[in-house]
Formats: sequence, structure tokens, C-alpha cells
Amino acid sequence: MSHVPESWANGPISISRTTPSARGEARGMRLEVSAVHAGSVRLGERTVPRLGVGTNRLTDTEPARALLRRAVELGVAFIDTADIYQSGASERTIGKVLGGGTRDVLVATKGGMTRAPDGLGVDGRPEHLRQAVADSLRRLGTDCIELYQLHRVDPAVPIETSIGVLKEVQTAGRIRQIGVSNVTVEELERARGVSTIVSVQNRYNLLEREQEDVLDYCEEHRIAFIPYTPLVRGKVAESKKLSEMAARYGVTPYQLALRWLLMRSPIMLPIPGTLSVAHLEENLAAADIDLTPGDFRRLGQ
Repeated sequence: MSHVPESWANGPISISRTTPSARGEARGMRLEVSAVHAGSVRLGERTVPRLGVGTNRLTDTEPARALLRRAVELGVAFIDTADIYQSGASERTIGKVLGGGTRDVLVATKGGMTRAPDGLGVDGRPEHLRQAVADSLRRLGTDCIELYQLHRVDPAVPIETSIGVLKEVQTAGRIRQIGVSNVTVEELERARGVSTIVSVQNRYNLLEREQEDVLDYCEEHRIAFIPYTPLVRGKVAESKKLSEMAARYGVTPYQLALRWLLMRSPIMLPIPGTLSVAHLEENLAAADIDLTPGDFRRLGQ
């Protein structure tokens, strides 16, 4: 499926634009870069700009802390992490920089996966999730997590059981909203039968679109869709079509891939990860690319 969506009846999605030539010559008609230029998306009771930051490689270093501070300065209001990222170091770093003091930034984390010497595992048992939430609260330095996502469905535990315990924790005031990750449409429907689900985080990008049915379901039900690996772990430049079109627009293939995602759906909230302030600014500048509807369709073919 490849289309330019209409604005929803409850309010338009604002997309800032610039000319291709200006983007190539001066990084856009606006000299400032801002996540706000991507428009906004609703996450339950919160609204955030549609470009966030993923932090799966974040550790407690001064460059990493500077990256988070710069992201906030540039209007980023959605920071995504998980308890297993860098064995908790990602959450701890975010907690040091943002914990308890930046209400404008929605920090989302995830639980339900485990890290062991032989690789990654999954654990959706109530006792594990209760402890995972408690540990994330401590590392993030907060008394309430804005968005807590079930990282992966445990095949040994019904998703209703895992979401049920998160709903209990939500009722207790320790998490505000619930999301899911790596789910099918059927699993998402079952989760929604237990609690309100405000977001879905699945693997999706210009080159990997196996989750179209989940995205379409989220569009229909106005659930925010958070595509992880939006840049295919740096492999987007291998697409000849994408690279040639990016050169014509005077931007990088990575920027054009992000712009395509933003145009794909008004519920899309990409979270490109980086450890570089320069790359952060480049990612945010993607929102200003004036990708034509025709070129959007050609990229999606």
C-alpha cells in the first residue's frame, strides 16, 4: 500500500515544506531545524512531534548526554528506550538528563525481553513485568513512566495476561499509558480487549514493509505507529532508486527515507537512533523536504 493520506477530521497534520533546490543549497528555507516541522501525532492523552529519538545504543557518556540535551532543544518530545538497551545504561542516561525535570518530553520504555549470555529472550510473566517496571522507574528517576510498551509477546504467556498486569500497574499510577511492540493484528486486537493501547512499535521502513496490515489497522483505529529501524540500520543507501532521487533533491538517502515515512501515514512516529548531534540534526531536517506526491509513489513502488 502506498498512498498520501488525507488529514483526519479531528485536526490536520501540519507538514512544513521547502523547495528541493533550497534544501540542497542551504539545508532548507528555514535555517533552523526542529522536530516540530514534522507535524504532530497523538499518543493517547499526549501530542508529540512526529520525529523522535531511539536510544538503543545510548550509554552514560558526556556526548550521549549532550545528544539528549540537543534533541530537547530542537523540539524532540519523544524519547524511546527499553530496559535491555545497553543493559539498562540507556534508561539510566535518560534518567540523569531528563528524569523528573522535563515534563514536555515523553519518555517511553519497554519491558518483557531479557538479555542472557546466549542471546535475547522473552518473559511476559506478571512477576517479571512488575519487577521490570519497578527497575525502569528507578533507572529513569521518575515515579511514573509516560508510556510503557510490552517489548515482545511471550509465546508461553497469553498477551491478555501480560497486558493485564500492565493495566494493574497503570491503575496504581506507576505508568500512564500502555503500548505494544512486535505484534500482529490479531495480538493487537487481543491486547485492546484488555486495555487501551495508544501505540504500536513494529519494524517498518521504506525497504521493509511486511507490517503494512498492522500499520493500516493502526490508521483505522488511530493508534500511533512507531516504526523501529526506520533507516534499515544504515542500509537505505544501497537502494539505487532512493540514492538517485536523494541526489536530485540535494539530500541524503537517509533523510529521504525518513521523509517517505512521514508522508506514508499521519500516525507515523519514526525514532531514528544516533549517537551524533550532526546526524540528529540531519534526521530532523528531513521533515522539510518537499517530496512530491509523484516521487513519494515512485519510492514506494
